[in-house]
Amino acid sequence: MARRRQLILLILVLSGGLSLFHRFGRSVWHPLALSTRGERTIASVVSETTSRGLGFRPDEKDRITSLTLITLKEERRVEVWGHDQKGRREVLRTFPFQGFSGTFGPKLREGDGQIPEGLYRIEYLNPNSSYHLSLKIDYPNPFDREKGRSDGRERLGYDIFIHGKSVTVGCIPIGDEAIEELFTLVAQISPAKVAVIIAPWDFRVRDEEPEIEEIPWEGELYETVRAALRPFAFEKETAVP
Repeated sequence: MARRRQLILLILVLSGGLSLFHRFGRSVWHPLALSTRGERTIASVVSETTSRGLGFRPDEKDRITSLTLITLKEERRVEVWGHDQKGRREVLRTFPFQGFSGTFGPKLREGDGQIPEGLYRIEYLNPNSSYHLSLKIDYPNPFDREKGRSDGRERLGYDIFIHGKSVTVGCIPIGDEAIEELFTLVAQISPAKVAVIIAPWDFRVRDEEPEIEEIPWEGELYETVRAALRPFAFEKETAVP
């Protein structure tokens, strides 16, 4: 009887561990699952796109060491900034949104249709996306989780991507041609070297911030986003590409 109880306990512990790993270890297991499906791989996509001239140009390849994706809701564009070894920054590409959902303000719960706002990372690349290709954003991040706990919100939502096509509910669609270029750039540089800033609008040219009645912490959020955007100020003679 004691051995039976031990076996049952072991099964419960293992199943609980697997459940937690499935939920919180997605950035580890999901890319592995994609690579073993027998469908497209990241390498096969990049091989095909670079053969068509997508990705880093010769003058960029040896110079750029990391990327920042600045995503602006009101302007509906994604700016791809490159960083070099000397700490200099430059705009490499810009991609317009091809669709939009929600309004200004952060994502607060599953199903609200909101694009998140804040500072994020790229978890992984999905070469087998239903939306052609996609980049997984690490929403909810630690800030989102902390504010969810303090507000008493539990179902914060998940699976936020930058992807192809032109339809979305809370993601960032930039069309198939643009996602091929962005996917290739991120794959070449490594997702670990890509930061993502998502803002309601461009705080570099418009300093006011949205008032979100449902939350008391929008000032903290937007000061963080504003500070992250400051190093990317355009020179006066430089127009947005």
